[in-house]
Amino acid sequence: MKIYNNPNLNKKHYNGVIAIGNFDGLHLGHQKVIKEAKQKAQKNKIPFGVMTFEPVPVMFFNNKIKNHRINSLEQKKNLLKKLKLDFLIIVKFNKNFSSQSAEEFIKKIIFKKTKCKFLYVSKNFKFGFKRQGNIKTLKKFEKKYNFKNIVTKPFKKGNKIISSTFLRQKIRLGKIDEVNKLLNRNWSINGKVIRGDKRGRKIGFPTCNLKLSDYVVPKLGVYAVKVKIKNLYRNGITNIGYRPTFNGQKLLLETNIFGINKNLYNKVISINFKKFIRPEKKFKNLKHLKKQIKLDIRQAKK
Repeated sequence: MKIYNNPNLNKKHYNGVIAIGNFDGLHLGHQKVIKEAKQKAQKNKIPFGVMTFEPVPVMFFNNKIKNHRINSLEQKKNLLKKLKLDFLIIVKFNKNFSSQSAEEFIKKIIFKKTKCKFLYVSKNFKFGFKRQGNIKTLKKFEKKYNFKNIVTKPFKKGNKIISSTFLRQKIRLGKIDEVNKLLNRNWSINGKVIRGDKRGRKIGFPTCNLKLSDYVVPKLGVYAVKVKIKNLYRNGITNIGYRPTFNGQKLLLETNIFGINKNLYNKVISINFKKFIRPEKKFKNLKHLKKQIKLDIRQAKK
C-alpha cells in the first residue's frame, strides 16, 4: 500500500476507485464501504484507494474536543493495510483546506489531483467550506469533472445504523463486548509505557502506564485485556480512572500484565480490551484495595 501525505498521486494510481471518509474506528460499516469500492476496482481492473483526513475535522474545528478518536492514525494505517489497498491518501485538514468550497474540493482534489473514475462515500458525507457539499453536490458535478459518485447503503445492526458516533457512545458506557463485535476485532489503545509513581509495584501489582492521548475515554473502571508487546500477547487487567483511594487528580490508564515482571518503559504496547469487569470505586484502605484487585484478576482470567 502506497501512502500519500497529500493528494498528488503517481500516474499509475490515476483513473481509479476512491473511498472517502474519516474512517475513525474502521468499524463494520466502514469495512462495507471499502469492500464494495474494492470490488468495483477489481471488476474494472483499475487501482483502488482510500482518502482520509488528519486531524479528524471535528477536532480541528473544536480544540476543546480532546478525547475523541476510536483509533490513532497509525492504527488506521495498519488496519487499512490489512484490507490490501493500492494506495492511501492522507489529506492534511487545516485552515486552507477547510476554506475550500465544495466545488473547489471536487475540481482541485478529485478531478485534478486524483483523476478518479469512481467515488465511494456514505450517505451522510459532507465536505467543503462549512460542510456545504453533500451527495447531491457530488451528483451535480459528476459529468463536469468526469467521475461517477456511488453512495453506499448504511450498515445496520437491528434497526440501528452503525456509525463512529454510536461506537463512541458504547465505549463510554463500557459496552466493550458490543464494540468488539461491531469492529470485528478488539478495540485497542496503543501507546508508549511511561513512568508512574510505582504505587502498584509497592502493593504487589506492578503496572504499565500509558497516556490516553486523543482516544475516547471508556467508562472508568477495570477491564479484562490482552496486551500485545511486539509479537507477544499476554492477558492482564487495565484500570482507567483517577485512583480515588489515593485521592488522585489525574486520569490514568494502568495495566497489570499477567506473567510479566520486567521493565517495559518506553516500549510501545497495545492494550486490547476484552470485557468490562467493574466500575471505579474508592476503598477504605490498601488492604481492601488489594483484596479487590485479586478478585478482579480472578474474574479477568475466568
